[in-house]
Amino acid sequence: MASRLREHYLKNVVPALKTEFGYNNVMAIPKVDKVTINIGMGEATGNAKLMDAAVNDLGAITGQKPVITKATKSIAAFKLREGMAIGTMVTLRGDQMYEFLDRLMNVALARVRDFRGVSSKSFDGRGNYTLGLKDQLIFPEIDYSKVDKTKGMNICITTTAKTDAEGRALLKQMGMPFRQQ
Repeated sequence: MASRLREHYLKNVVPALKTEFGYNNVMAIPKVDKVTINIGMGEATGNAKLMDAAVNDLGAITGQKPVITKATKSIAAFKLREGMAIGTMVTLRGDQMYEFLDRLMNVALARVRDFRGVSSKSFDGRGNYTLGLKDQLIFPEIDYSKVDKTKGMNICITTTAKTDAEGRALLKQMGMPFRQQ
């Protein structure tokens, strides 16, 4: 069973982008390639139990086991040694990616307090979009009573778009709630 957002992409977004940008080839139409979710836990150098909570939360949100990222260099000012666990990340592709994006755009972002839309200026110049969230409690999979510390996360949506205009049009057609300028 294909995800709801993938069906929406194939039925509605592809024809709309084809007419808007005048693509001749169907393979030239931009699509979402992958979604990377990252939680940086710098304070986990002093307390290793914080990392376990971050891994469990990210696993519950994405439905996939996260990878623990380790420091590549020692930095004395931050009391950081090479090989210490400093974060956790997940890369989603395929149906899991579409399911996560659907939940992010339709459920989680709507639960942000005083939400007026996400910034349309967070594109990197090549059509990829990065979104920063302040806490993980906006996702309904997280049990509020089990959270001891709120953790922010970065969500990077990598697309096959060549320009920011194409990437912005793709995400807007898919339902990303951009702020009105």
